[in-house]
Amino acid sequence: MFSASSQTTLQLILALGLFLLTGFAAERSAHAFDWVPTDEEIKKYRRSWNPFSEGPLLIQSVDIHPQGQLSLRPFLFSQISEKSYVNQLSLPTDRKDGPVHTYAVSPLVTAAYGLTNHVELGAATSLIAFWSKDTASADAGRGGPWTTDTGMGDFSLFMKYRPIVQDPDSARPSVTFYNQIVLPTSRWTGTERPPGGFAPLGRLPATRFGELGFTEGMTFRKNTNPFRFSGGVFYTYSAPGSDAGRTTYVGDTINTRLIFEHFLDDKRGLAYNIELVTVHTATWRADGHAINRGARSGSTVIGIEPAIQFRFTDSLVGAVGVLFTVAGQNAGDAIYPNFSLQWYWNKTGKVQMR
Repeated sequence: MFSASSQTTLQLILALGLFLLTGFAAERSAHAFDWVPTDEEIKKYRRSWNPFSEGPLLIQSVDIHPQGQLSLRPFLFSQISEKSYVNQLSLPTDRKDGPVHTYAVSPLVTAAYGLTNHVELGAATSLIAFWSKDTASADAGRGGPWTTDTGMGDFSLFMKYRPIVQDPDSARPSVTFYNQIVLPTSRWTGTERPPGGFAPLGRLPATRFGELGFTEGMTFRKNTNPFRFSGGVFYTYSAPGSDAGRTTYVGDTINTRLIFEHFLDDKRGLAYNIELVTVHTATWRADGHAINRGARSGSTVIGIEPAIQFRFTDSLVGAVGVLFTVAGQNAGDAIYPNFSLQWYWNKTGKVQMR
């Protein structure tokens, strides 16, 4: 029998191997099936209306970098949570005083590179700092000491493959397949798990903090002057964990995104966004194991983020927004102020919008 640490190491090796194999296969497929999409379709899309801008804050860009183009994206996400939702989907009018008050800041840096005109590879690393207070203990007169920790978050590798590029002369959108592996670097470096088991929601699909996770997703985007519409759905499976010698199983996670962008000034990349976000913890696991950790009856968070995006230079764009929780179940009610910059580099010297 393998020990828990040996199982984790084996899972990690298999995960990295699968990621590299999938990336290689997708690249080969891109060369073998250039008609999906064709070079002419890509050129037609590149010539169409698509202002250079930051884009949505809470989803990776659906369309991918052209071959040889790189972007770096610092993203600062924060959380203020003092209320919570009970075991039924409720509106903010029904939320309760949270048993735990949590305040967190989570910087994230994402790098993405166009491997081919069909495949994009990327990586993201993060930090987290949180402050949490047990209000029930404080209200009972037993004091309410703060629990706080600052450390490394989880590290993600992702790959996107776009088999369909949008057609500016029809209703056809871009469609992209998204694959992600989350490595539990927070656990490896001793960072304490924040209350609720999740880091603050962010640019990448939300996953369980400190756990090896595998995410598959599908996204879409459509430009129609002066609007852009995009969205996606993501499914995350967390590998079994270990606690005090016992194997732990948590529910799988489903993320959805739906974003509306309205451009007010194309040349300045000025637009406002309305972004709908949901995160749902399922009552099942893909491997069939019974859940023995976390919200066994499931949890749901629904949020809406208004945001403003803008352009600084021909290679630097940014955006700022605030995500508000509008409904939830077995989860904390929170607001999430966030800010993003994105720097582009192209080997030709001229940046192309993704």
